[in-house]
Amino acid sequence: MASTTTPPAQTVSSRDVSSNDNVDKMIQAHQEAAARLPPIEQVRTVLDRSIRGMLSTFSQKYEGYPSSSMVDFACDQDGCPILAISSLADHTKDLLANPKCSLLVARDPEDKTDLVITLHGDATYATEQDRGAVRAAYLKRHPSAFWVDSGDSQFMRIEPKVVCYVSGVATALLGSGGLLTCCLLMTCVSSVPEFGKEDYKATKVDPVAQFSIPVALHMNKDHAEDTKVIVQHSTAIQVDHAYMLDLDSLGFNVKAGYQGNTFKLRIPFPRRAEDRKDVRTLVVEMFQTAEASN
Repeated sequence: MASTTTPPAQTVSSRDVSSNDNVDKMIQAHQEAAARLPPIEQVRTVLDRSIRGMLSTFSQKYEGYPSSSMVDFACDQDGCPILAISSLADHTKDLLANPKCSLLVARDPEDKTDLVITLHGDATYATEQDRGAVRAAYLKRHPSAFWVDSGDSQFMRIEPKVVCYVSGVATALLGSGGLLTCCLLMTCVSSVPEFGKEDYKATKVDPVAQFSIPVALHMNKDHAEDTKVIVQHSTAIQVDHAYMLDLDSLGFNVKAGYQGNTFKLRIPFPRRAEDRKDVRTLVVEMFQTAEASN
């Protein structure tokens, strides 16, 4: 498993930014050094925080062909996806005939270069004994799903067998002539990396990621300028704006703008954050350090 030690954020004097090539190199070096969760922890956390994916089944209607549909889901404490399904749905009929399926989840569906996860497993009905816990886990992620208590709705749990992922640490860089290019740091070149059932279930969800949405909303609404200052200091690139996307114990991700182009950047914390309060402490420290350096 990859180390979770947080290296110090790399900073380069803005005087060194003299060409587009320098910007390319600076961003690439910064992103390669930026602390991230180990891949298996990142995958486990993204699945836990996700609520929608593409379910693929063996079609009964069109024998010999796969069938796919978009479904809402929630993960239980073991990381097993929970589906609330109708007996009338084609994918329900497919799963009853053959429980083998896969669930594809994209961290950012609008960005084809971002993390994409495929969980392969077997779908089975939740037992009556487990229904209360399964229902609670589903409604925690889908509080408006009042229809789960209708007579036609049943819960199914996908028991993971293999979890595969393609990691797109995708950073848009400025190429020759000022054209926007893409530097994709792939996790694996020759094959898609994967985790087995036991390793996946034994991995914990990052404890800070659960605060990602409220913290990002607060920063983008009330402290957007502070985020920009932090990004400028961390990368030494005078970005025009920076929009916080999400965060975890080791740092946060932003969508930044520079000379009319937008790209994603990973901004590491100076140390691991312990909880939500500690995230605030770290962000304030990073802003104060950035301000003092100006």
